[in-house]
Amino acid sequence: MKVDLFDFELPRELIALRPVANRDGARFLVVRGKDLEDRRVADITDYLNPGDVMVFNDTRVIPARLSGRRGLGKVEFTLHQQKDEGLWKAFARPAKKLKVGDEISFQDKLFCTVTDKGAGGEVTLRFDRAGSALRQALDEVGVMPLPPYIASQRPVDARDREDYQTVYSKKDGAVAAPTAGLHFTTALLNKIDEIGVKRVQVTLHVGAGTFLPVKVEDTRDHKMHEEWGEITPDVAEEINRAHAEGRRVVAVGTTSLRLLEAATDESGHTRPFADSTDIFITPGYKFRCVDMLMTNFHLPRSTLFMLVSAFAGLETMKAAYHHAIEERYRFYSYGDSSLLFREDQL
Repeated sequence: MKVDLFDFELPRELIALRPVANRDGARFLVVRGKDLEDRRVADITDYLNPGDVMVFNDTRVIPARLSGRRGLGKVEFTLHQQKDEGLWKAFARPAKKLKVGDEISFQDKLFCTVTDKGAGGEVTLRFDRAGSALRQALDEVGVMPLPPYIASQRPVDARDREDYQTVYSKKDGAVAAPTAGLHFTTALLNKIDEIGVKRVQVTLHVGAGTFLPVKVEDTRDHKMHEEWGEITPDVAEEINRAHAEGRRVVAVGTTSLRLLEAATDESGHTRPFADSTDIFITPGYKFRCVDMLMTNFHLPRSTLFMLVSAFAGLETMKAAYHHAIEERYRFYSYGDSSLLFREDQL
């Protein structure tokens, strides 16, 4: 498909630079085919049924943006994929002068060596420590990796350490937040439990590649970035049991959805999963697992807008986004949210 089909005009002032004060007080557009409802995130329980399985991504964002020195020159990195203990792929700026073997110092508290160079400013870094020692050092010298469309408009600050993390985050490894989950509070999660919804957690360590622009003209020519994910046997069994009994699977965020779809075969059976996935979902894809999707509002021409268009229908999503812009919804990571019903189940 032509990438131009997924373009739209978004006023710059609708890009949210901060979240709302109360996470579950954000606006919430419910999209059921042509029917659009303006609600609040706290109202999601009105659309859930007892027995639904709601899938959350429990990844935890690390302070993955680093400023260091190579000799007298400054260089910035954004970590985006862990390859091994102490070994990370990263995007470097500027990258041209970096060479394999270069040593980088981060405030004389953390050090790394460039072990490989790839295309598009990508490098591989070997740090001088690993595990909890590396995580502690990143806390000292790193900053939260806010998306470029936020970080370019204001500096990252201490508030982002909490704001850019879900209340149920558990497993370190993401360099971008699973942003639909940012809207949940402990009180809302308790309310979801009370109505008989089953909550389960999967892990997909979201990479910085999620923000990379689609530079090709046709979706068939786009290469998707890889991200590591895990679905435990117990969670896979819970999902399969739900479908066998005619109950719905509700994905919180496109990260949860992509992992579930990557782990589900054409017969609809979800298997345990612990691997990388580069699944790329565009209109025409036949969904195998997820029945409903909660997700924020995405960039024009992005792989995520392609995904939601595949899920709810391209014309439906164009109309929904037109409505959201007219009604001044807030867009992107710190913005408002939506609930999408699957097109082929209406």
